Amino acid sequence: MADTGGSLSKVRAVERAMTLLRAFGPATTRLSLAELTRLGGLDKGTTRRILQTLAAGDFIEFDEPTKTYSLGPGILLLMPAVRYGSDLRDIAAPVLSRLAEQCGATSYLWAYFDGFAVCLDRVKSPHLHIDTLRSGIGTRVTLNHSAAPRILLAYLPAEERARVLGAPLERPTDKSIVDPAALETIAAQIRSRGWEFVTDDYMLGMSALGAPVLDRKGELVASISIASLTPQFDMVDGRPALLPLVQKAAMEIGARLRPE
Repeated sequence: MADTGGSLSKVRAVERAMTLLRAFGPATTRLSLAELTRLGGLDKGTTRRILQTLAAGDFIEFDEPTKTYSLGPGILLLMPAVRYGSDLRDIAAPVLSRLAEQCGATSYLWAYFDGFAVCLDRVKSPHLHIDTLRSGIGTRVTLNHSAAPRILLAYLPAEERARVLGAPLERPTDKSIVDPAALETIAAQIRSRGWEFVTDDYMLGMSALGAPVLDRKGELVASISIASLTPQFDMVDGRPALLPLVQKAAMEIGARLRPE
């Protein structure tokens, strides 16, 4: 937890509110009171009072017909003030747009944060009329599946990687790997070749291709990926034909980063 500049004093009600807000995600955009009570680990009365308070500030919306809650527009009003990854997003944005156009796939920018991969930006393919993946800006996933999150896993320090692999890991499909030993082997392979290609491990019928974004010192800053329907990824000599475009985009972003 970040230091706020003084002695750290947790406010229990705020912690509980944050837990409820974090319960929402791409696959859980609407939740009932019972579901939020369970996910928050609170009693029903406390959960209801917190939700009512959040709703008063437009951070939560309640849908009367379905008796479910969702995130409200108050969340969106905070986004322009978020600084995490903003410089990186600004640098990467035109590169991601060009990559999506060149590959005919949706392009993504991911960064590591507190045990998870966080999607910082996404550019949908102009050639596809479907949403290729459930991930969008702000999506947080574990590092065991999808190309770009696995890239982040591979380049973590060994001690941090062990900590991540020791925590619960998501399994979106039956193709998702959750065995720590197998993931350590995969991480070593990724570091050796410098890219990752996965199929069916986040959404059946979809594939993703990722590469690391390294700064001028060769240290990991983020990862990028493209995702689309699996038949779109032709293979040449055991490698995805689109790999050079993804690697070039990653190198371009890294070269544009200002040295610290």
